[in-house]
Amino acid sequence: MTNDKPIGIFDSGIGGTSIWKAIHDLLPNEKTIYLADSKNAPYGQKTKEEIIALSIKNTDLLIQMGCKLIVVACNTATTNAIQELRAKHTIPFIGIEPAIKPAVTHSKTQTIGILATKGTLNSELFHKTTEKYQDTKIIEQIGHGLVQLIENGEINSPEMTQLLQSYLNPMIEANIDYLVLGCSHYPYLIPQIKKILPAHIQIIDSGEAVARQTKNILRDVVGLSNAKSSEPIFYTNTNPKVLNEILENKFKVEKRDF
Repeated sequence: MTNDKPIGIFDSGIGGTSIWKAIHDLLPNEKTIYLADSKNAPYGQKTKEEIIALSIKNTDLLIQMGCKLIVVACNTATTNAIQELRAKHTIPFIGIEPAIKPAVTHSKTQTIGILATKGTLNSELFHKTTEKYQDTKIIEQIGHGLVQLIENGEINSPEMTQLLQSYLNPMIEANIDYLVLGCSHYPYLIPQIKKILPAHIQIIDSGEAVARQTKNILRDVVGLSNAKSSEPIFYTNTNPKVLNEILENKFKVEKRDF
């Protein structure tokens, strides 16, 4: 079964491009449309109702553009809104959640850390997930300010280093051996994080798992593209400069109101 319609991907800004890259690497022939809702970033500080409304807005636009499947490349939007999106539309949705299970499964110290947004850590879906792992100590840390710095292009700033140290040092002292990144923006901080964490602490993000799930759903339900590789489309509702830089100026980024 073939289906040459595009995959739609949205996030509260540029962070979900870490998910897009994993999907594009695994499925290079698939057309992709990416929405960076940077005007409303970060979602993690908003109410559940606001997150649902923004997620519906982004989804409706991607469906108007003919997308065959939508990837919610935002932990906060997934944990707060994906049930409503699935109830409203018939096309498949793939969400992104903190990859707690592999961290818990492989942890030898039975202590893991999770760095995520307030919206993710406070969500009902996140609490249901963590309740399954009573035997592991899970240290939760809200990454206040991290998304804003990334959106402003300040990944390597002294302020970023200071924030990361304040969030990670208590986890190191608590003897974590896995750090789960619970926001699609945070993989862009891995080089910074590695400078702070001892070498034995493993970092886990969800990009490759989401890409594999996308391939499975396309193969089994929706249909893979039969086209040759095509240029991805990126839209942002703010200045395209930072999104262009994250994409290493390899692709066209259009500014659009949404």
